Amino acid sequence: MNKIAFIGAGNMARAIIIGLVNSGITPQNIIVANPSEAKRLSLAKEFGVLQTNDNIKASEFADIIVLCVKPHFITDVCQQISQTVNITGKLFISVAAGTTVEQIQSALAKDNTTNLTPVVRVMPNTPSQLGLGMSGLYASNEVSTEQKSSAEKITNAVGKSIWLDTEDKINNIIAVAGSAPAYYFLFMEAMEKHAIQLGFTPAESRMLVQQTALGSTQMVAHNTNDDISTLRANVTSKGGTTHAAIERFKDDGIDELVKNAMNAAIARAEEMAK
Repeated sequence: MNKIAFIGAGNMARAIIIGLVNSGITPQNIIVANPSEAKRLSLAKEFGVLQTNDNIKASEFADIIVLCVKPHFITDVCQQISQTVNITGKLFISVAAGTTVEQIQSALAKDNTTNLTPVVRVMPNTPSQLGLGMSGLYASNEVSTEQKSSAEKITNAVGKSIWLDTEDKINNIIAVAGSAPAYYFLFMEAMEKHAIQLGFTPAESRMLVQQTALGSTQMVAHNTNDDISTLRANVTSKGGTTHAAIERFKDDGIDELVKNAMNAAIARAEEMAK
């Protein structure tokens, strides 16, 4: 069994750790390193994983090192690890948006060496903590078949995943899946606000919105042979109430609005990589 170190204990690290433990991964094969004692101890207490405030200790322990730090910390963290730890044979997995394989490998490279470290970039999303995540993965040329399998096992333990043939598609994954839960939350938030304005209590409004969203998602998941547009049309009687709402969405430019928002996410990821 591979030993896994998480450098960072933020929301994404927590989501993946929860998914891994819930999928049956032995907690004692997982270590989390973070300056915040509260975050480390919370994960250790809840899930039985090991914890430390020392990135070096965590990296020495693990076969797979998952970089869950903010992008502007990646270079310093990688340099710290590579200058102290023998990283030969170790796989680095990065969940940092906008940080390229080249940047990570450059930071991991020791002085006067031409050997590149195997790196997998992963873009997961927060539903991973429920085992319902969606991740995109891109592997550098140095990643072995076995290491690719290990990376995929990690992401599949917390949902579903797809491999990308070019690194630039990671930014597209961010727009379509990584950032996307927030899009749905925003839409649900707007519906909840107006439900309250229509006279429902906050508790009633929350239940109405979340149960409708859950049911709609399950209908999509259970009817994979039908296009989503078909499912939408099936509940849209011409001239009816749903039709009136849908036409208003269209008149207000929902397609363009969504496209522009997703493209903004991609543009920001590209900016972060520069």
